[in-house]
Amino acid sequence: MTDRRRRVLFLCTGNSCRSQMAEAILRAVGGDRFEALSAGSHPAGFVHALAIDALRRMGISIGKPESKSWDRFADSPVDVVITLCDSAAAETCPVWPGDPIRAHWSLPDPAQHVGPEDECREYALRVAKRLRIKVRELVRLDWSADRTELERQLRRLGEI
Repeated sequence: MTDRRRRVLFLCTGNSCRSQMAEAILRAVGGDRFEALSAGSHPAGFVHALAIDALRRMGISIGKPESKSWDRFADSPVDVVITLCDSAAAETCPVWPGDPIRAHWSLPDPAQHVGPEDECREYALRVAKRLRIKVRELVRLDWSADRTELERQLRRLGEI
């Protein structure tokens, strides 16, 4: 890939927690080299308070969050599509223009964690910190590498 701004789309089913956190984190650490996007196959219609709280606690602005459908991006090329939940990874995704690289980073959904509020907040923070590690590594990738190598590296990030 040439040296240009990369469009990265993070997908979850509801686009209310993990994908929202990933979008905000990439926007914060990716600088002008990346355009961070997020969407869901069945958007929840809201951004979960746990995601907003975890990002705030990490010093990351979520801006004006909006739970979006992946249909919003179906006609615009993206470079990378990363699914963050197993159910979204198993769904048949739209055919994205530009033949993006796909990767799956399986992460638990903080919105589904059961327990006292403070425990749920800490759980969401742990998931957000794992995402930050992965996203920082994504930013550090050699984007001039060939497609096969980039796919391998992005999939490897799903394992950390």
